[in-house]
Amino acid sequence: MKGLKKIALVTAIAAAPFAAHADLKAMDDSMMGNITGQAGVTIELETQVSIGSFVYTDEGSFAVNGIEIGGAGIAGAAHDGIGNPVTNLLDDLYIDIDVEADGDAFISVHSITGNPIDWGMTASSMSLVAADGSESTTLVSNLSGHGMLGQLDIRVDTATDQLQLDVAFNVMDMDFDVEFLGVGIRDMAIMGGTFFENGSNFSGGFGDMFAVADVDVYKGNGLGASTATDVLRVDINDITLDMNIGAIEIGGTSIGSVAMDNLTISNTKLAVYGH
Repeated sequence: MKGLKKIALVTAIAAAPFAAHADLKAMDDSMMGNITGQAGVTIELETQVSIGSFVYTDEGSFAVNGIEIGGAGIAGAAHDGIGNPVTNLLDDLYIDIDVEADGDAFISVHSITGNPIDWGMTASSMSLVAADGSESTTLVSNLSGHGMLGQLDIRVDTATDQLQLDVAFNVMDMDFDVEFLGVGIRDMAIMGGTFFENGSNFSGGFGDMFAVADVDVYKGNGLGASTATDVLRVDINDITLDMNIGAIEIGGTSIGSVAMDNLTISNTKLAVYGH
């Protein structure tokens, strides 16, 4: 969102708490050798992905067209949220993969430099299409967004057979049109749960910059009185964020802005299965 351009002035403030939260430390070989379960695989990655179309078909189809995934430059950004220049590449990725003594697999995604990882994506359209192709409805078009990833830790827990996700992320700027309703969303941002309280200046550090999510994914039973078994279960233990939409447009004219402070989603459970 345009109001976030001043973020470039707070590089030092934002980068320091990121490094502290991620506990990034330089380790020599002897230090690494004294840490049980740290022998594993490290992957350094930079990439840019283009997908012409993604189509899910049941009877009719849901199609996403013109997908681009890469760095924040994909969405037209010149800098990330802490003032560093960006490109179209999703880069500066450093992935550690370890299998620990208890059999748990642990994957940690962070950056080589210690800065948050900038990301960007675009999609030209998302549409519903009739089975014979005779009818279609465009749900979303002109999607473009970019932001930063502060933390992504993934654990496969052998004791509970759960995939545990701890994620810290933000959306600096996202625009899209909801065509079938004639609505446009402009300058949408998703930030940390203390973003508004601290004057949007990151004085509170990591909690200002990143929305934090704690999620478990596993195989289980349906909810409540449901008799479904062996379903995909997703438990959202906690997500806390601040959200701002710079403008909601109807008929190409803005009808105002929206802000949500301290939006918390907790104790939320999903059971997903076919029918």
